[in-house]
Amino acid sequence: METLYTDYHRWLHGILQRRLGNRDDAADLAHDAFIRLLTKPRHLSHHTARAYLSRMARGLCVDLWRRREIEQAWLDTLLHLPEQESPSAEQQTAALEALVEIDTMLRRLPDAVAHAFIQSMVHGLTGKEIATQLGVSERTVRNHLSKAMLACLRLQARLEGAGTTAPS
Repeated sequence: METLYTDYHRWLHGILQRRLGNRDDAADLAHDAFIRLLTKPRHLSHHTARAYLSRMARGLCVDLWRRREIEQAWLDTLLHLPEQESPSAEQQTAALEALVEIDTMLRRLPDAVAHAFIQSMVHGLTGKEIATQLGVSERTVRNHLSKAMLACLRLQARLEGAGTTAPS
């Protein structure tokens, strides 16, 4: 691992800095990439290490950009809340972490399942309306919603086990 770090850290940091345009973010993500390598040991040759780190860097950048989008949406929401309804700093942090987890969970679901869930829960569409949108039966929509709710329950159990709760 030490050899990989010595051989590829500067290269990886350079790639990340060009993608992100920020030296500090690049340093953080380069560090995260090598931590991931340590926690998921793999035998990487010098030939495969560069490709693996490059792919990991792309994924870490996408994760960072998604998280920042979620953070910005959360901050925009907070700006529109009356002061007496604003959550504490601790509640804000917990809610943001839960939102990131929910986003990750939704992205792991099949597209049709996530779409049905968002249309139902966020936009208030009926099963019939969603079925028409997706070009499927209402029964299929119910199955999609059941899968999404099961994923939500699993996420909730995991978050509660970790001492974090999803926002209500």
